[in-house]
Amino acid sequence: MSSARTAQSNTRAVLAKLFSPIANDLKKVDHLLQSELRHSDPIIDEITQHAFRLGGKRLRPALLLLSAQMAGEVNDSHRILAAVVEMVHTATLVHDDVLDEATLRRHEDTINARWNNKTSILLGDFLFSHAFYLASTLETTMGCRTIGQATNIVCAGELRQTAASGDFDLTQESYFQIIDAKTAELTACCCKLGAYYANANEDLIRQLEVYGRHLGIAFQIADDLLDLEGEEIQTGKSLGTDLMHLKMTLPLIRLRDQLSIREQCELKQLIAAPNPENHLQILNWLESSDAIQNARNEARHHTYLASEALAKTPNNPAKESLLELTNVVSQRDS
Repeated sequence: MSSARTAQSNTRAVLAKLFSPIANDLKKVDHLLQSELRHSDPIIDEITQHAFRLGGKRLRPALLLLSAQMAGEVNDSHRILAAVVEMVHTATLVHDDVLDEATLRRHEDTINARWNNKTSILLGDFLFSHAFYLASTLETTMGCRTIGQATNIVCAGELRQTAASGDFDLTQESYFQIIDAKTAELTACCCKLGAYYANANEDLIRQLEVYGRHLGIAFQIADDLLDLEGEEIQTGKSLGTDLMHLKMTLPLIRLRDQLSIREQCELKQLIAAPNPENHLQILNWLESSDAIQNARNEARHHTYLASEALAKTPNNPAKESLLELTNVVSQRDS
């Protein structure tokens, strides 16, 4: 077995262990997703089922279900909401792949690679609309309103990131505002709804929401590191897309801020002309600096803050899984 396949198997095994307290509920969510994404038109059905396979780790549904179990018990509302957040997440991935011109995700062709950009955009719209319809079937409107607001913030984050493309002077503060919106908002939403629909008190709802936000920030920093130094065969997705689209992520911001004015001008020229040779030179600069380690330390800091958010909460198996998940996120390789 190749090292990449071994790493993938190890990641799946670790997540399976962490998700064991909610394993049966995750299966029910998967069945619900597959059922909801079925369509009478065979062409649409083929596309939606391919999107179902692109979902991957089911991290966001797992966060919602683990938060529910930590706060009380998983119920039907949780399972519906878990399917909803996965649809929303998949829709954002489908649209992201168009923006990034990505061709690979979860070792599968992206929708835009197998079909085209128009199909990807329409599929994303299909998933968003179906997600909000499904959320509206709950007895209370809290879930639909919360996910609707979170999705709006995610889209605003993506708009800000697109507007900042090519901005070599992007500040660290702006970077964190972008990733808080585009990634951490949805993970925080998952944890909040898991607790809320388990009838948790306001303190526990807030603690889990804070946990989810810091976990999401750490996840995105780790993702940005993977885009620079990961291997496609291991991650199963297109890499180097941030540099290709002139995105200043945390490792590059940290590198820029360490350089002299002359070196900053040189780095700016390299980033402004994305090609394999310039990419390699940027990687060499990163490796000869402590920028990558600084970014990795920042991710670990946010996983620490995530763990601290749960420090005063009651212990149970779901909490242990949430705490261990912080280690997996900060050390992720796919």
